[in-house]
Amino acid sequence: MHENLGEHILWHLPVLGDVHADTIVTTWIVMALALAFFAWIGASYRSAYQTKRQVVVEGVVNYIADLATSTLGPRGEPYVPFFIALFVFIFLLNQFGMLPFKPLGLPFGGSPTADLNTTVPLAISVWLATWVLFFRTHLAHLFQPFPALVLINVIEEFSRPLTLAARLFFNIFVGELLFIIIASIVTEHIMIGPVNLSLAVTVVPFFIQFFNFFVGTVQAFVFTLLAIVYFSLAMGDSH
Repeated sequence: MHENLGEHILWHLPVLGDVHADTIVTTWIVMALALAFFAWIGASYRSAYQTKRQVVVEGVVNYIADLATSTLGPRGEPYVPFFIALFVFIFLLNQFGMLPFKPLGLPFGGSPTADLNTTVPLAISVWLATWVLFFRTHLAHLFQPFPALVLINVIEEFSRPLTLAARLFFNIFVGELLFIIIASIVTEHIMIGPVNLSLAVTVVPFFIQFFNFFVGTVQAFVFTLLAIVYFSLAMGDSH
């Protein structure tokens, strides 16, 4: 297994300059899979009977919807589809790295969320949405509880997209890095005295992948939850 984590295939685009081609291609593949997934779920509703996939998906949808409406109030209902789409999209981005496309030599693969070029735009998009949708209440929030705290509130405000992007990036990046390290040990046939270290850790990558799946799920939920909280703070007392 040979993979250089952090290295990317580059495209040179006018105005934008060099961009990570593998991250872009992988993200588009994930978007296509997400659309196919929702189409598959939608097709199941043609039946008169409720299927298992409907039960599972509706459970996730209802949970996020209840979380959003309980936090945002009635005015938050129009934004529920956005939060559901955000969770599903980030979940798929996080889990795509479990598939060994890059080690097989393909020009895509890995988790796009292990690239700051993905997590930063996602975080900025959520942050900008709070300002575009709730500009007046959000602006008033900067002067609360006292106008003298405006500078601290501004610093806190600009730190939100940074922490949101960094939290998602580092959790996914470290998971992929750990898997590559252990997989490299397995393939290099390392001996420590009479102990075959590579053989001893053979089963570890499977546990790491399970752990990465768990972390990817949790981080998708945390990102969505924080997006809901940021919307709530921006809406202020208006809801």
